Amino acid sequence: MKNYILTVSLFATLSLFAQEKSGAQQFWETLKTHCGKSFEGEITEGPANDDFRGKRLVMHVRSCEENRIRIPFFVGDDKSRTWVLTFENDRITLKHDHRHEDGSEDKVTQYGGTTSNSGLPKIQFFPADQETSDLIGYASTNVWWITVDETSFTYNLRRIGSDRVFSVKFDLTKSVENPSAPWGWKD
Repeated sequence: MKNYILTVSLFATLSLFAQEKSGAQQFWETLKTHCGKSFEGEITEGPANDDFRGKRLVMHVRSCEENRIRIPFFVGDDKSRTWVLTFENDRITLKHDHRHEDGSEDKVTQYGGTTSNSGLPKIQFFPADQETSDLIGYASTNVWWITVDETSFTYNLRRIGSDRVFSVKFDLTKSVENPSAPWGWKD
């Protein structure tokens, strides 16, 4: 009887453990709660001469599919940037989709990286992948990370071995009017 109780207890414990969601799954679910909404942000770290300073910064969690979330990032009137997040095999990939005003792809586009583990519920790290290294040699040491919690979303970049750091923080407590479609999208 003791072995039976021990076996049942062990099975119940393993079942509970198996039902726990990974950090990547929790992060993904939190991000999806903002689908369809837009938020204003501000630069919290970056070069003083950064082209983004003094411009309105808006992210729009515009497209949410089961395993892909697209977040256009507007810098003033520039609608060229979209962060594309893909969830597969308990890993998240971040790619940067850059477009020209006519919708055609920029020559520097689709760079980014994939998490090396499932991460934590509120933060995911994306080291530069081989495609990025081949496309933009100096970005080989880039590490991007995104944080998301109840009040904020931050997009961050650090180029290891340099002083290049960029962070923009969006206030998730106050949504703003959704902007028109980014370049290359149809409303």
